[in-house]
Amino acid sequence: MSTRIAPLFLGTSLFMCSAAAVADPPAPPIAEKQPVSSTLHGDTRVDDYAWLREKSNPAVIAHLNAENDYTKTIMAHTEQLQETLYDEMLGRIKQTDLSVPYRNGPYFYYSRTVEGLDYPIYCRKRESLEAVEEIILDVNQLAKGHEYYRITSRAISLDHRYLAYAVDTTGYEAVSISIKDLTTGETSEAEIKDAGPWGLTWANDGKTLFYTRTDETKRTNRIFRHTRGADAFADVLVKREDDVKYGISVSRTRSDEFIRITSNSSTTSETWYVDASNPAAKFKVIAPRRQGVRYSVDHRRGANGGTFYIVTDADNSPNFKLVTAPVSDPSPTNWTTLIAHSPDVFLTGVSVFADHMVLSERRDGYTALSVHNFTDGNAHLIELPESVATVRPSTNVQYDTSIFRFSYTSLVTPSSVYDYDVNTRSRTLMKQQEVLGGYDPSEYETARGYAIAPDGARVPVSIVHRKGIKKDGNNPCLLYGYGSYGASMDPYFSSNNLSLLDRGFVYAIAHVRGGSEMGRHWKEDGRMLNKRNTFTDFIAVAEYMIEAGFTNPDRLAIRGGSAGGLLIGAVLNMRPDLFAAAHAAVPFVDVVNTMLDASIPLTTGEYEEWGNPNDSTYYAYIKSYSPYDNVAAQDYPHILITAGLNDPRVHYWEPAKWSAKLRAMKTNDNLLILKTNMGAGHGGASGRYGRYEELAFEYAFIIDRVGIPSSSVQTSAD
Repeated sequence: MSTRIAPLFLGTSLFMCSAAAVADPPAPPIAEKQPVSSTLHGDTRVDDYAWLREKSNPAVIAHLNAENDYTKTIMAHTEQLQETLYDEMLGRIKQTDLSVPYRNGPYFYYSRTVEGLDYPIYCRKRESLEAVEEIILDVNQLAKGHEYYRITSRAISLDHRYLAYAVDTTGYEAVSISIKDLTTGETSEAEIKDAGPWGLTWANDGKTLFYTRTDETKRTNRIFRHTRGADAFADVLVKREDDVKYGISVSRTRSDEFIRITSNSSTTSETWYVDASNPAAKFKVIAPRRQGVRYSVDHRRGANGGTFYIVTDADNSPNFKLVTAPVSDPSPTNWTTLIAHSPDVFLTGVSVFADHMVLSERRDGYTALSVHNFTDGNAHLIELPESVATVRPSTNVQYDTSIFRFSYTSLVTPSSVYDYDVNTRSRTLMKQQEVLGGYDPSEYETARGYAIAPDGARVPVSIVHRKGIKKDGNNPCLLYGYGSYGASMDPYFSSNNLSLLDRGFVYAIAHVRGGSEMGRHWKEDGRMLNKRNTFTDFIAVAEYMIEAGFTNPDRLAIRGGSAGGLLIGAVLNMRPDLFAAAHAAVPFVDVVNTMLDASIPLTTGEYEEWGNPNDSTYYAYIKSYSPYDNVAAQDYPHILITAGLNDPRVHYWEPAKWSAKLRAMKTNDNLLILKTNMGAGHGGASGRYGRYEELAFEYAFIIDRVGIPSSSVQTSAD
């Protein structure tokens, strides 16, 4: 299912400044109050800014433009800093670069970037990396004339002749699907229109393509079967999901034997399968849905169709277990436990190959990979050089191979791709992100601390800073948080963070409940009627950072995006005294109104995350923390709010309404600015240079507002 997930990290510079007031600052835009009253469960609510939902109303667009003009003016004194930050970010990346090629059949596939061009170029070479390059898709050429252009999904047919790709030109995630003949170079433009943005899957015949469509709320609710070259009006509806709590997806197993259709809610799932060589056949269910039971499926070839490998939380296994089932009859009565449930190991996935499988796990809050050999039955963990790090499967397309590719990173180690031989247990570094400018990881220090929540829970926090900083409480700090949907915010390297660290910043990630860092219970303890734990955990981490001497309330900035913006909004209402500045990106802050409106994308599918406010118990609980509903007449920190006009996940009006209400009610003169990208959606600008401009602006706000004194910046090259 789609969720309100936003990008995690930001950017940096060689220029330092102090928090500065604008001489004779302009008056901020004031949104007119147009009260709308509603009563539910005996509670009457007044929404003064409901009119901002009217996207077609010229007054709404005028208001957003006025906010943008005000933001530009009020931030004008940071323009030099923004330019420096932008130049610095670009100076750290290798603008002309190449991804690690991966083998898929007779080809090596990869993408590359070219300095000065916004978008990737997708390429391949046949049999050898020394062969002539074939450009299969140059997104820069396709994007000409578009303010926004994003390839949301790509799929190569099994015979490697056809490329299907989905294109979003607004940011609203409504796509058209084109099919390119890689032999002739001919493209059938927009062969399928108004499709879902993800899930393109070819059957084995090279002419049958499965894809998704969404309903009016942007819920992915249908799977269609398309015949290449045919009129899309003739496409066959294969599966329809009518339960509004579920989203549906389609994929092919690594073994290339089966097409899978999976329907997921926050708590329950169901998977159907069909022979990938007989795509017109009827899909069969593996296990009919049972409320509260989730499972995911991979496949291993063998006699009588082979074996399904199923990761499931069935039978009181909250951290999941691994079972097998014969393809001939995979119903739960035939499930055999292969890896039992463990209270100490959270099993998050399985990758099955011909002679081995790799389990993705979480142990003591950290990611891990364990290899299990089918031939001799031996199992082992892949050894990692750091503890505060993140390891995940990378691109593993080949089924018959002893090489497993994984990605590795930490707060100080740039993103690295390894090929691991599961038989010899040796790993080969295929590529590490190159950081230009003389980066030396030994000059930085990373650690994990623990804050104590009000109920006694130990909340992890990942921390990075330059070596040698003093824990005297005077360091500027940026604290990031998310905490929803069970999404874990694992530590990873960002070259953009170096500008903060080199200015003396401490960067920290609060692993609050609502994520899954500490296992399934960590998610359950931060959702539904436990949601407030997410916010009090974050406050506890902020207090820990202060008590441990890393920072103080006058130097502490916080950031979160999307559902993480809900976190930021909630803690600003609860403890505005604890922070100097906040950045809420595409923030989900109008929770009561959004969850009461079933016509809004994601609403019905998220009743199992937040609760349905049509139930009085959930209504009262959601209202108790909803940022928009709890704005108070009190002092607030400096606040930057960013939004996207075409955002289908958190509509622009949520940050717009919240900004208007904050401005009307806050009792101090601290900065409050709203910046709306008028041509993008949830993820901001589609081009990489535009994204760096946005990051430079956001970092300039943070650096400016925490009041860093003018001084030289330490760098690895010093």
